[in-house]
Amino acid sequence: MSQILTALRKYAQEKPEQPALTSTDLSLTYSQLNKCILSNGALLKEAGVAVVALAADNSPAWLCADLACIQAAITLVPVPHFFSPSQISHLLIDAGVDALLTDHMDQLSALLTQLSISFEISEQTIAGLQLLILHTERVSLPEKCAKITYTSGSTGEPKGVCLSLASMEQVANSLAKTTQAGPTDTHLALLPYATLLENIGGGYVPLLVGATIYAPGMAAVGMAGAAGLDLKQFVTALHNSAATTCIMIPQMLHGLLAALTAGMEKPDKLRYIAVGGASVSPQLLAMAATLALPVYEGYGLSEAASVVAVNAPGMKRPGSVGKILPHVAMSFAQDGEILVAGSLFSGYLGEPQLAPSAVWPTGDIGYLDDDGFLYLTGRKKHIFITAFGRNVSPEWVERELSIEQGISQCCLFGEARAFNVAIIVARQGFDAESIVLAVASANHRLPDYARIHQWIIADEPFTVANGLWTGTGRPRRAQIEASYQLQINSLKES
Repeated sequence: MSQILTALRKYAQEKPEQPALTSTDLSLTYSQLNKCILSNGALLKEAGVAVVALAADNSPAWLCADLACIQAAITLVPVPHFFSPSQISHLLIDAGVDALLTDHMDQLSALLTQLSISFEISEQTIAGLQLLILHTERVSLPEKCAKITYTSGSTGEPKGVCLSLASMEQVANSLAKTTQAGPTDTHLALLPYATLLENIGGGYVPLLVGATIYAPGMAAVGMAGAAGLDLKQFVTALHNSAATTCIMIPQMLHGLLAALTAGMEKPDKLRYIAVGGASVSPQLLAMAATLALPVYEGYGLSEAASVVAVNAPGMKRPGSVGKILPHVAMSFAQDGEILVAGSLFSGYLGEPQLAPSAVWPTGDIGYLDDDGFLYLTGRKKHIFITAFGRNVSPEWVERELSIEQGISQCCLFGEARAFNVAIIVARQGFDAESIVLAVASANHRLPDYARIHQWIIADEPFTVANGLWTGTGRPRRAQIEASYQLQINSLKES
């Protein structure tokens, strides 16, 4: 039996009028949510579908559909909003998706036609979402596969990470206890629910403890596409929702700090701002502390059902990603690579399943201090060795660059070179002289071997659309290097 569904039924009896899921124009109490899950779970069973893809904006309907799939023991496949048509086609066929739920039926039906995927539009709706029946070939899924979350991937074909309900609920339980989540919380959904971190940390955790979730949609919180952020709308949403908790990626935190520094009023209800998805600069965290913002950095990966470690009230150490969650077992390879066990995925779709006793190599390099706080020093595959034999983690240098006011995005290279090169996207309104000052400021905080000696101003921002940025806010290094290879090779040591 699902722990989340059990908790929802309990709250439906004990506090039936308590708001569970809300948006700008809809509010579902715990009693109404419980009925919604039961009725829509039954409808999904009647439809005879086995694998449901969900392509919709953040809303109460998204979470209702997710929970209805749990109720009906149907595998759910969230569709990332930043996926290209070819990636969506791969997802649908790779997972053998036989039904699709969406809030933009015209767009999705046109896409399915374009992809030559046969479908029928059902007269039935699920939690207010349109149901499309797809004619695809069934595929073999791991036993107890409740959700398949697709990584953005470094190439055109993302991998499907198969997760059991038990793994996801174990992570949600650990998060709830560690972050001191409670029934008086209001969680504002800032990241898309197709992002596992928001799905579990911002969906399952609040519902487990009987809190309220406010999910007004991405535009309502200032998000446009994978990287656009309207700061005024963003900060206004934090105020109007009276949110006590939220989850941000580093670019959002950077934007919030910029807005507050520029004079916007600080949201006064927030007690826990989780920041993850990419590395966070210690300088950025220091700025947040100066403004008394309750920012807590964490770390996780889809293969471990999202969060592995997180800072929390009473257990916070700036520069670390916190202590590992209670259910996690962690060790380290000889080269410092972090190895994790506990609540792991079942395996990648189409590949051999993991053994119950499996230990997963994360690809991240790090260490635990004497008090049990985890520190990350870089990605194993990204570390480069300079011509002088020094190891450099580009993420470290990029963190220092990214906190400079004039720099919007950056990517560092230096493998076998006598000097390090950065590709820099200047923030709007800043000129070349501003970048000179920004690089000098960042270099002042870095040792000589890690400093930026040369840089190139990018022709355009790194985006998901041009293939130079991931949907989770990270640079696609190989693609950026290929795009600027001629300019990099033409540089001389200064």
